[in-house]
Amino acid sequence: MSKILNIINLGRKSYNETWDFQKKLHEQRIKNEIPDSLILVEHPHVYTLGKNAVASNMIASEEYLKDHGVEVVNVDRGGDITYHGPGQLVGYPIFHLKEHKLSVRNYVDKIEEILIQTLADYNIEGKQIDGLTGIWVEKQKIAAIGLRISRWVTYHGFALNIKTDLSLFNGIIPCGISDKGVTRMIDLNKNATLESVKKTIIEKICNVFGFTDINNIK
Repeated sequence: MSKILNIINLGRKSYNETWDFQKKLHEQRIKNEIPDSLILVEHPHVYTLGKNAVASNMIASEEYLKDHGVEVVNVDRGGDITYHGPGQLVGYPIFHLKEHKLSVRNYVDKIEEILIQTLADYNIEGKQIDGLTGIWVEKQKIAAIGLRISRWVTYHGFALNIKTDLSLFNGIIPCGISDKGVTRMIDLNKNATLESVKKTIIEKICNVFGFTDINNIK
C-alpha cells in the first residue's frame, strides 16, 4: 500500500499565518480528510515562546525588537524560546502517529535522525546531547525541535539554520540554554543552500517514515 506525503512549500510566510494554516491541516488530518503533510517555510524575524518559556530568557528590549523588526509570539508547542528568520528552513510535519505505529518518543527520535542524516550529506556531524532537545555540532545548536501532538496528530516541528543571521539569537537565551551557542550550515559547508537542503530533508523524511508517493502542493 502506498504512503502519500503532501509537500506544501510556503516560501516566506509570517509565523501567525503559518500557525493558522497548521491548525487547519491538523484538524483535516484528524478527520482523515488529507494524507500526512509537510509544510516547509521561512519566517520573517520572530521569537516564539513555548509553553515552558521563562520570561528572563527574553533579553531583547522593546527598542531592539522594533529596530530589528522582530515579532514575538506565544505558542502552544513545548519548550522555551527560540528564533525563526530568513535563511532558516522550518518544517512542520502534520503526521498521524497511529498510522505509523509510533510513540511520541519514537517520532521525536525519527525527526532527530532525519536532521542528523541531512547534515551528514553535507559532511557536518550533528549529534544529540543527553537532556537537551535539538541537534548540535559540538556545543553549538544547529537545529531546534519543538513539537505538539494532539489526538495522535503532530504539528509544530523543526528549524534548521542554513544561512540564518545568527546575530538575532543575541536577543534571547535560545531554549533557555546560556552556556552553549548556535551555528549554521553555510559556515560548515559552503555548498549548503536552502533549496538543496530542502530536497535532502524531503528525501530523508520519505526514507525514514516510509513514504512512497509525494504530492507537491503550491
